[in-house]
Amino acid sequence: MKVVAVIPARFGATRFPGKLLKKLGEHSVIATTYLAVKNSGLFDEVIVAADDEKIIQDIEGVHGKAVMTSSNHASGSDRIAEVIQDMDVDVIVNVQGDEPFTATQALASLIDVFKNDHDKKVDVATLMEKLELKEDVQNPNNVKVVVGNNMDALYFSRSAIPFVRDENVSVDYFKHVGIYAYRKKALMAFTQLEPGTLEMAEKLEQLRYLENGYRIKVVETQYKTIGIDTPEDLEEARVYLGNLEQ
Repeated sequence: MKVVAVIPARFGATRFPGKLLKKLGEHSVIATTYLAVKNSGLFDEVIVAADDEKIIQDIEGVHGKAVMTSSNHASGSDRIAEVIQDMDVDVIVNVQGDEPFTATQALASLIDVFKNDHDKKVDVATLMEKLELKEDVQNPNNVKVVVGNNMDALYFSRSAIPFVRDENVSVDYFKHVGIYAYRKKALMAFTQLEPGTLEMAEKLEQLRYLENGYRIKVVETQYKTIGIDTPEDLEEARVYLGNLEQ
């Protein structure tokens, strides 16, 4: 089974433009992410899918591979699909370029889903982590996921799901961690599907898979990530990296 990692890298992030090229330790955010994924040893190939020449140059500066993609893609999945459409590959892992501390164990758990899926019934795999604080559950920036007994995703939402009507029933809430692994066929099909009502309402592209009957397997992870969406997040990441290096 050939597995590649593709890191979509858009320069003009809405909330924090240019964040991927901000300094994080010795390298940029995107280069730190690339090196962590490369050094995991899990992938046959690691590619950065960029939309700006500055990102290309930055990755080449650490002897990495970066490919220029269209600036018109609506999602990271579309950007990845452009890169892999002509590649001979079985599974593609989408690693977020602004999460440089993604754990090797978490990535390996996604790959294992497909290694163990001998009947090839799983289309997509992704991660979730348990939410402990009420304010995190209520925060619409934390996408929640509910799963069935077989760990297939039932729904993703920015709302607090499930809604607890009976307070005598205890439920756990889980945050969706936006790292995906796809079969190539499923990813390429995604790019040909029109966004549905649920996706457009929630602004969550993974709902396009569910609306069209694709199976998403969800794996719980204990490994916290630091997503860099704001300058404050970057400072937190710098402190975290400094502690790791001590």
